Amino acid sequence: MGTRPWVVDDELRALIEPLLPPWPERSPGPRPMSDRLCLQGILFVPYNDTAWQLLPLELGFGSGKTCWRRLDRWQKAGVFDRLHRVLLAKLNAAGELDWSRACVDGSHIRAKKGARHTGPSPVDRRKAGSSHHLICDGRGTPLKVITTAANVNDVTQTLALVDGIPPVAGRPGRPRRRPKALLGDKGYDSNRDELRHRRILPVISRKGSPNIKGLGKLRYVVEQTFALLHHFKRLTVRWKRRTELHDVFVSLACGLVCWRRLKKARS
Repeated sequence: MGTRPWVVDDELRALIEPLLPPWPERSPGPRPMSDRLCLQGILFVPYNDTAWQLLPLELGFGSGKTCWRRLDRWQKAGVFDRLHRVLLAKLNAAGELDWSRACVDGSHIRAKKGARHTGPSPVDRRKAGSSHHLICDGRGTPLKVITTAANVNDVTQTLALVDGIPPVAGRPGRPRRRPKALLGDKGYDSNRDELRHRRILPVISRKGSPNIKGLGKLRYVVEQTFALLHHFKRLTVRWKRRTELHDVFVSLACGLVCWRRLKKARS
C-alpha cells in the first residue's frame, strides 16, 4: 500500500472484483465511475477521517456522494464481509493462522451522533460511545468484530464472538471455526463453562486471584490488532448513525489487515 494506503493494487483488485454485484446491462444515465476508483475513494475517507462531501475531486475518485452510494450498494451485497472470509481462507491455506489460541478484548470509541448501539461510556466520563469487541487468532489476525453500545459489558459478547467466527476454508477437511484455547482477562471469567462446552480451553485469570503468569505477553496481540484497525481514523470516532455502515468500515479494515499479512507471507 505504500505511503498512500488507499491505493488499490492489481492483486487486491483481482480479489475484490468477483465479489462485486454486477451493474444492470441497460442502466440509465452516464457510465458509472469505475469500481476501482470508487474503492480508492471509499478507502481515502476512513484513512483520513474525511467527510464524504470533502473528498477532493482532484484525486479522480469521483464525488463523495458517488463513493458513498457505491459503499452503500456494496454493504447491502456483503462485499467486504466476503472479502474478509476469502482472505482468511488464503491465510489459512498458507499456514499463517494460529488456531492454537485466540484472544478477546474490547475497545471504546466516542460517538459524535446519536445512533443505535451507542451508550454512556464507562471510560470517557459517560459520554456517548460504542465498543468494538474483537476476537483474533494467536498471531493477531482479526477473526470477528462486533459493535455495541459503550456500556455493554465485554463478557456478554464473548460467545457471540466465538460463534461468529466464519467457517475458514483453505485446508483439507471441514472449514475451521474454533480455536483450541481462548485467552482473556478477568472480565471474561464467567464464560468458562460455555467455552468448555464448545471444546475451547479457557485461559482466563479468575476474579479475586492473581493473573495467570505470562498471560499478558500472549494477549498483547489483540491490542496490536486494535492498533492496526485504528489506522482507519474513522474507526476511532463513530460518525455513522447506521451501525451497518460503521461496520462495513470495520469489515474493510479487517480485510486489509489480512491482505497485508498475506502479502508479507508471500514476500
